[in-house]
Amino acid sequence: MVKLIHTLADHGDDVNCCAFSFSLLATCSLDKTIRLYSLHDFTELPHSPLKFHTYAVHCCCFSPSGHILASCSTDGTTALWNTENGQMLAVMEQPSGSPVRVCQFSPDSRCLTSGAADGTVVLWNAQSYKLYRCGSVKDGSLVACAFSPNGSFFVTGSSCGDLTVWDDKMRCLHSEKAHDLGITCCDFSSQPVSDGEQGLQFFRLASCGQDCQVKIWIVSFTHILGFELKYKSTLSGHCAPVLACAFSHDGQMLVSGSVDKSVIVYDTNTENILHTLTQHTRYVTTCAFAPNTLLLATGSMDKTVNIWQFDLETLCQARSTEDQLKQFTEDWSEEDVSTWLCAQDLKDLVGIFKMNNIDGKELLNLTKESLADDLKIESLGLRSKVLRKIEELRTKVKSLSSGIPDEFVCPITRELMKDPVIASDGYSYEKEAIENWISKKKRTSPMTNLVLPSAVLTPNRTLKMAINRWLETHQK
Repeated sequence: MVKLIHTLADHGDDVNCCAFSFSLLATCSLDKTIRLYSLHDFTELPHSPLKFHTYAVHCCCFSPSGHILASCSTDGTTALWNTENGQMLAVMEQPSGSPVRVCQFSPDSRCLTSGAADGTVVLWNAQSYKLYRCGSVKDGSLVACAFSPNGSFFVTGSSCGDLTVWDDKMRCLHSEKAHDLGITCCDFSSQPVSDGEQGLQFFRLASCGQDCQVKIWIVSFTHILGFELKYKSTLSGHCAPVLACAFSHDGQMLVSGSVDKSVIVYDTNTENILHTLTQHTRYVTTCAFAPNTLLLATGSMDKTVNIWQFDLETLCQARSTEDQLKQFTEDWSEEDVSTWLCAQDLKDLVGIFKMNNIDGKELLNLTKESLADDLKIESLGLRSKVLRKIEELRTKVKSLSSGIPDEFVCPITRELMKDPVIASDGYSYEKEAIENWISKKKRTSPMTNLVLPSAVLTPNRTLKMAINRWLETHQK
């Protein structure tokens, strides 16, 4: 299901961070450099490495469009680079001059955060390169940062173990001790867990730390109802401090890297371990999934970055708490349906479904009428959520039965894409379908229902090549 396809060994010291855009991979290191590689063949770009920082580079990240790269360093600066030519666009100095440990763009590219060793966090205007707001945590260094998918707030993690939540005006909304021995990384899933009433959305947040744990949190926030962070679960598997975690772009997988030299890939829905990768010879310091392609990058103190590719044919198969669930939902037993309900945070409905003998075939045939009249589910919001989850199953069954990998299917038309393009929400669509959608739907994302930051569509040549290769293999 996953194989090592390439190893990059150009850095002269520990690799601290790696990040993907739609066409590039960026890596940074204790050797003071940032390197850029093409995803087409993993060759280093002519203007790489990027050199400016006078001390170790701790973090690098792309703007959502991929046109700008940010890097931050022990030298107390955050630098912005043009990814097309390697030209430096700006240098932003942390007001305190403290070593900068982490930087992150907001989803709309308007802001950039930088967190420092003295606990200060700065929100920069990414267009003017000027300081917008500044704050600080009470104790510890800031070592982790992640924006919510809708950009209305962001979370920072400290070496003292606190998760702190800030709104887009840099007001502290919440602070909570998450890991006893210190946080090392955090990341939001781009996919909402569910849509609530009054516009409330719930997001999945992962954090990891020196306590050897990966924790999952459910986060909700609206300006009317306020902010709420709830602990959900702890993922086991590592036997040493966990230094990095990251969600896949579709939210279906979570990866973590550890001092135990291993990389673990989890199924987000069932929280089962899918793979344990052990090719690094020293601590795994960073991991990142590529958007819209099934690639994973892991970096290590062994000075290398490994590139992993996931098998398209088996990626979509669901998993139960013990073994793989049957490939097609029509074959599910009543117990399989119960397992699925629990994985979708619908465990309160297990008794109702069992009482009505709902197996896989019955599940796929449920309608809003049968949910209300036969199963007596009174809540309209709950019925809507169940129907939404069932529709996701139906589309997955359709793609599995046709043999077409779901990554090749347009989310709008549910047909094999011929001319895939990347929208500003980060998802790929059939060009004609998303153009029609934008013209009729007031520029909202078909996947997230959030406003698209831009109407610009970028050809996804990598995905198109993968689709053509699959067609050559499967439709001779």
